[in-house]
Amino acid sequence: MTTTGTTTESSPRRRLPGAFSVRTRITVVITVLAAMAMAGAGLLVYVLEAARVERQTVEQVDQETAEFRALQRGLDPDTGQPFRSAEQLLELFIQRNVPDDDEMLVIYPPGSGRPTARTPNRDGDEVLAEPGYREAVDDLARTGGTRVLGDFPYGETWVTVVPVREEDSPAPGALVIVNFLADERDEISNTIETYAIVALLSLGLIVLLAGSQSGRLLAPLRTLRETAEDIGTTDLSRRIPERGNDDITALTRTVNTMLDRLEDGFGAQRQFLDDAGHELKTPLTVLRGHLELLDPRDATDVEETRELLLEEIDRMSRLVGDLILLAKAGRPDFTRLRPVGVDTLTRGVLARARALGDRAWQDDGVSDAHVEADAQRLTQALLQLADNAVKHTGPGDVVAVGSSADATAVRLWVRDTGDGVPEEDRGRIFQRFGRSIVRDGDEGFGLGLSIVAAIVAAHHGTVHVEDAEPRGSRFVLTLPRTAPPRTDRVPASDPAPTPEEQPWPAS
Repeated sequence: MTTTGTTTESSPRRRLPGAFSVRTRITVVITVLAAMAMAGAGLLVYVLEAARVERQTVEQVDQETAEFRALQRGLDPDTGQPFRSAEQLLELFIQRNVPDDDEMLVIYPPGSGRPTARTPNRDGDEVLAEPGYREAVDDLARTGGTRVLGDFPYGETWVTVVPVREEDSPAPGALVIVNFLADERDEISNTIETYAIVALLSLGLIVLLAGSQSGRLLAPLRTLRETAEDIGTTDLSRRIPERGNDDITALTRTVNTMLDRLEDGFGAQRQFLDDAGHELKTPLTVLRGHLELLDPRDATDVEETRELLLEEIDRMSRLVGDLILLAKAGRPDFTRLRPVGVDTLTRGVLARARALGDRAWQDDGVSDAHVEADAQRLTQALLQLADNAVKHTGPGDVVAVGSSADATAVRLWVRDTGDGVPEEDRGRIFQRFGRSIVRDGDEGFGLGLSIVAAIVAAHHGTVHVEDAEPRGSRFVLTLPRTAPPRTDRVPASDPAPTPEEQPWPAS
């Protein structure tokens, strides 16, 4: 089965049906959590207040009972004599004690005496006439105790009976303490209702604040999305504004760094295409011109044209190889870092460089330090400098290779006694196709030093040229002793380099 692909312009991704934005989800989560917290707080307050009411009622009953028992054990305050009867004790107690707003005191004289009730807010006779109340008093008349009346016209009511016995009375008397908890319960309910109203209003305010703040916090993400939608292969210059110092700002900074890398990558590609097109145009024109003028019947002309075209093809191959190498310099795997002995590297470069030309090759001193580097790439850069020195010197001139190190950096250099580099050209020669004054016969493309600069940059180092003593120039590579962490480090067994990666000079 075959499929056909179509190319469409990118458009903003629409939200799927039923999907919610991050802002909405954040607002909902905050609202739900706040509602749960408020509901939990309200429930806790209700439970604690209900327990407090019951505890106060128990304390109130205990206080009244204790006062009655103390009076029962004592003397009549009016006569200073023991109480003549239980009825006298009960009447004195109810006269001297004022019930609270939610309390009623009732005395039952021994025998069949009429009960007396005292309460500030209710009709005592109506309470006494309630069947539930009378049943509770009858059940507790002899044993005493407390009964809770839940289904009662006056709401939740506690009935506490304290029996009083007389030897010659057929039925005991009693002190009855009646506590009405309905008022306290109503106060708690009113408080909870007020709390619920305030909580709902607060919840609405939380929804507004959560939506507003989440929208403000997520604004960089929206800007990120809009910027990503607007970015194209022809415009990578837009950046997201960085505000604040939080996680989203860190994400914004990371995305901007990624855009910088993308812009550099696309820029390198465009530069590569421009450079390749510019430099290949001339040899291609030469090839076309000679082919158009070629007389196929003239063997001598054919042979001469063939040799010329092969030379141009070789030059184009060298140029393409150099441009490919420069294009690969921005890739993370361009260098394979591992500990390298600077002395071994320096001596190895000097030994290889002797084959580049008839010069007075010298050792300018060797460091025994170690550096985190790619030995093949550094050898390639130093040999390129050595080849460059050979091109700018003559037989018998000095070309030296040396190295040194301190606590933080390693320096490798190639020195010559040639013509030197003019001050105004020292910045341009490390750019692509940048060249200074050259001797006759130098047919390079101006890419060699840019390759050196790319290799040094991949090692997080720098390269510069300075005057040598007594004359000439010295190209110095400065590398950090320990490279920043990278993900492309490999073990000692590096794979064999491809042909274009061989550590030999380019053009």
